[in-house]
Amino acid sequence: MRSEADLESRVSRIKEILWELVEADEDERARILRAVREESPELADEVESLWRFDQDQASVPNQGRFAPGSRVGPFEIVEKLGSGGMGHVYLARQETPVRRRVALKVVRWGLDTAQVLVRFEGERQALAMMDHPAIAKVFDAGHTEDGRPYFVMEHVDGQPVTAYCDRTRLALPDRLRLFVRICAGVQHAHQKGVIHRDLKPSNILVEEIDGIPSPKIIDFGVAKALTGKLVEHATLTGVGVLVGTPDYMSPEQARLGGSD
Repeated sequence: MRSEADLESRVSRIKEILWELVEADEDERARILRAVREESPELADEVESLWRFDQDQASVPNQGRFAPGSRVGPFEIVEKLGSGGMGHVYLARQETPVRRRVALKVVRWGLDTAQVLVRFEGERQALAMMDHPAIAKVFDAGHTEDGRPYFVMEHVDGQPVTAYCDRTRLALPDRLRLFVRICAGVQHAHQKGVIHRDLKPSNILVEEIDGIPSPKIIDFGVAKALTGKLVEHATLTGVGVLVGTPDYMSPEQARLGGSD
């Protein structure tokens, strides 16, 4: 029979794993679950059961999702572009005061916990601080009718940087020029006092503007301020908590030190 301390430790471990699953993409989730099963088959069974339940709840029709033609504030939903750890991203249309297509990101229904809301607000604030051609711009922000926060940014009709380079067979000199533009965007964020912490191909999209590849850095969901906090109620990332994507993270992140 487990002691109360053992139960608390197990619950804490399960929460930690579930949070990693929420933030990971599909391939990374599979890797995490394999590692947990190697650690403890019993623990893996519990985690997988809870994860399936969460996904079943999230898949209930119309539960917190927006159908084409529905409105979020002044924006009309066109289609769903994808989902991330914290939210869904939609292609939307704005008619006034200007006509344009935008990307609208909203917190997933049922995931509006204090921790998720703080991170989502941190991403909004981080992007709002940026003013660089290699970083997606924020246009607007607000709350849905059911109280979930959203923000609206420029729609980047591009591909992950590696996929773009492979598809276009971009020559080495052109790849280096593209890399320099990406580095300039990262440097701009650093000059604004923000570290992205999850730079990877899927978070660097490339679209062609007048025939020239133009990179856009997106998804500042786990960004960190170098000084102070991005939002008032932000908490420090705990020692031993993995932040980012293992295959692409910096040595400092991979060492699981006190990154904040």
